[in-house]
Amino acid sequence: MKIVSDKNNLQVLHEDNHIIVINKRVGDIVQGDKTGDKPLSEVVKEYIKEKYNKPGEVFLGVVHRLDRPTTGIVVFARTSKALTRLNELFANRETQKTYWAVVKNKPAEKEAKLVHYLKRNEKNNTSKAHSREVSGSKLASLDYKIIKELNNYFALEINLHTGRHHQIRAQLSAIGCPIKGDLKYGFDRSNPDGGIHLHARKLVFIHPVSKEALTITAPVPQDSVWKSI
Repeated sequence: MKIVSDKNNLQVLHEDNHIIVINKRVGDIVQGDKTGDKPLSEVVKEYIKEKYNKPGEVFLGVVHRLDRPTTGIVVFARTSKALTRLNELFANRETQKTYWAVVKNKPAEKEAKLVHYLKRNEKNNTSKAHSREVSGSKLASLDYKIIKELNNYFALEINLHTGRHHQIRAQLSAIGCPIKGDLKYGFDRSNPDGGIHLHARKLVFIHPVSKEALTITAPVPQDSVWKSI
């Protein structure tokens, strides 16, 4: 059963005058697209408008995105000042992003650094991981470690060094460890909710205005596989 976020069930992880951080659900789309579904950005605006009784339009800046089937941390800016600074932080990779993934097949090593060259295919919205540079590809790098062996799966913790399109999904698939539910990258069946077992677990960054160090952790979805980690 897929639950989509609305202004009444929004999972707010952090909120102040300048930023709001949400724990995104599987069904949520961060920004509007051709599906016409209401994006998370609009839901957050409705939440802010109602909570603070704001007249007129609510300002909300989209700083980064997560793939629709992915869950976890999404940061939005509540002021233009915060948006400018957050855009710089993310563009300059001055954030530390940690993901959790549940994969089938045990990686060859307990922990390792993966380096590939990813080439994006706009037509079918995928990225292919190559072991060496090919025309139009971009360098992609991450570290992973196995954090738990489950009954039929393996839970990995991943730290990103680059932010490429479908990077974690493509790189794990390339080493024979597709993410649970990820049909697009080689898993054999979909999850009941249409999502994949990839979760933006932790984000460490400097607050764009107060300059304090923030560490945000997102609880995992309510599902038996996640809960066994």
